[in-house]
Amino acid sequence: MNRIISLFLLLLFSCITTEAAVATVIPGTTGNKIVVPSSYFIIKKVRINGNKKTRSSIIMRELDFRANDTIYYKDLAATLEISKKRLLNTSLFLNVSLNVKNWDNNYADIVIDVWERWYTIAFPIFKLADRNFNQWWVEQKASLNRVNLGIKGFQDNLTGRNDELGLELQVGYTQKVILSYVLPYIDKNLQHGLGFVVSYSRNREVNDTTILNKQHFFKQDDFLRKQWLVGLQYTYRPAIRSQHRISLNYNYEYVSDSVAKVSPSYLGDGRTEVKYLELAYRFNYIDADSWVYPLKGTAFRAELTKAGLLGVSGLNYFKIRLKGTRYWELDKKFYAAAGARFEAKYGADQPYIAQKGMGYLEDYLRGLEYYVVDGTTLAIAKSTLRYELFNFKIRLPLVPKKFSAVPFRIFAKTYADAGYVYSKFPGDSFLDERFLYTGGFGLDIVSFYDACLRIEYSFNQLGQNGLFLHTKIDM
Repeated sequence: MNRIISLFLLLLFSCITTEAAVATVIPGTTGNKIVVPSSYFIIKKVRINGNKKTRSSIIMRELDFRANDTIYYKDLAATLEISKKRLLNTSLFLNVSLNVKNWDNNYADIVIDVWERWYTIAFPIFKLADRNFNQWWVEQKASLNRVNLGIKGFQDNLTGRNDELGLELQVGYTQKVILSYVLPYIDKNLQHGLGFVVSYSRNREVNDTTILNKQHFFKQDDFLRKQWLVGLQYTYRPAIRSQHRISLNYNYEYVSDSVAKVSPSYLGDGRTEVKYLELAYRFNYIDADSWVYPLKGTAFRAELTKAGLLGVSGLNYFKIRLKGTRYWELDKKFYAAAGARFEAKYGADQPYIAQKGMGYLEDYLRGLEYYVVDGTTLAIAKSTLRYELFNFKIRLPLVPKKFSAVPFRIFAKTYADAGYVYSKFPGDSFLDERFLYTGGFGLDIVSFYDACLRIEYSFNQLGQNGLFLHTKIDM
């Protein structure tokens, strides 16, 4: 009953905008009477429950409030909701709840309950060697020779500081081993972080050139390509929404004589190896309801990269990359998103491996998945309109209770994309230096652990259409 009365008073006080000397007397939790001011309360303590592994300081860093702060009732719901979303965006917790408890006159505690995720995760790798599912299924005829198998393991939150140790062992099309570690905070103010990555991979097949906007592959029984990477990174996160990152990578790539003879432009000038140092700076800003599948807010990223330093300059270029996206809630269950990205490399005379333009990684138009457009400058714009069809949970048997409820959200959507690529040496490309546009409709199926399945039916300006599958968010 006391909690009901307190809640009623909170709702009543949220309508009051003045800090008049009027006070309301309500029963206390111990039978004593509490005098609660009419427009605000002061936080006695912030109490955290359920963080068996995560350090309290990591949780406190994401909050908008501290002990002895004053919170006005009109701002209470928004304050708690913002802090809840920030905690969920750390990817440390399955669920978070925040409540006001233990009233004492005009003081109260804020109690935070967290449900920690599984932090030790190992799962088998079944990864396609090709750029997307459709290219593998249609153009490569679902060849199992183009599949990577292995095991990928993470020890998230290793020391309770939201740090991550990762190990990946892979065989198949690409034989690979990767070891990485990221510690986001090394100082008492929780602003500075460090990390490293070491990787080695080798292939018997190489994408050595592009013919009519399709990747061409050269294959032999022996290993044709080997790559090493050693990288260090430093991060600076002065606030909640923004982060700065500086990384220094040493790259080494080797190809056999046969690749250099067939495609002398692959590494440039018929070379069989390149070594280069790469220094990169990235600024990342995100103010959104979710960092995994945002529906409301803003995201922006800027990157500056210099390849070729200190005499280790097998590749030599300066790259600038910009990406921005805006997300809106138009109405209940209706959402819109619009974004653009731009990338330019200077100089323009680059070997084939440094001319990956449109069609690679996240830089593609929905509906042109079968094509690549090589070049040193690209611009892409995307827009999506979504409607939430379903929001539900499925209970899994034989699973611990806190992990058994699997959430699902299903969105119907329609979209339109546009893009442009410039290449100094377009060759036989019929998509370079041409305004490209696509569109379509589909479904997004979203769950926890950053899972998103996209089922899309897309059209392009070439008069082609088809069903496409993806497993990452489109913007």
